[in-house]
Amino acid sequence: MIHPTAIIEPGAKLADDVQVGAYSYIGNDVEIGAGTIIESHVVVKGPSKIGKNNHIFQFASVGEACQDKKYKDEPTQLIIGDNNIIRECATIHRGTIQDQGITKIGSNNLFMAYTHVAHDAVIGDNVIFANNASVAGHVHIGDWVILAGNSGVHQFCKVGAHAFIGMYSGVNQDVPPYVTTIGTPARPVAINTEGLKRRGFESDEIMALRRAYKTLFRKGLKADEALAQLQEEVANFPAIQPMIDLVTNSTRGIIR
Repeated sequence: MIHPTAIIEPGAKLADDVQVGAYSYIGNDVEIGAGTIIESHVVVKGPSKIGKNNHIFQFASVGEACQDKKYKDEPTQLIIGDNNIIRECATIHRGTIQDQGITKIGSNNLFMAYTHVAHDAVIGDNVIFANNASVAGHVHIGDWVILAGNSGVHQFCKVGAHAFIGMYSGVNQDVPPYVTTIGTPARPVAINTEGLKRRGFESDEIMALRRAYKTLFRKGLKADEALAQLQEEVANFPAIQPMIDLVTNSTRGIIR
């Protein structure tokens, strides 16, 4: 159902069963998939492609031009997957030509009230942004990451899968997978053991990841020494490989 007060620009493409609430605005070059609900007073601008069964709550702004001063109204994109929940006053911006030109969000994510996803960010699947959590431009967030309330991630940083960014954490370097952070600047405190249990990791895998964490952060080793030790464990515990990959490919260095 489209509320009679909603404005749908002629260039927008909505699946037949999309619901749009009162006083919402859907701009040109917006595509919205089946089963998606747009509540009242939502603004969606394009070029944006939004998948199926998403739910966008009142006063959210999705697909708006980014806040980067270099942006000159180039036709960049926002792509959102399926089954996402975007709560009140969340803001998600399109990309820039300084990167790939796309802000990309996966599926099954929850963006709570007042969260922000900046230009060119790449967000995986099953991610939770708690209230007021924000990521800057060009940030990459892996699958199953949780950003606690009022946390923030500096531009160009990467956060590996299953990490937990603690409340008020200010992340200014890369966070390896599985790691829990605290403080500003963010520092590592442990492996996200509880999260891994909930997602079906076996106890021996979790113990191996705890050992890997200690190798990276508690033994005082240089990066190449720590990576060499982690490599010895990969054959028995492949879950360690994503930690090795992120540290090896990091351009900002990892949190300490």
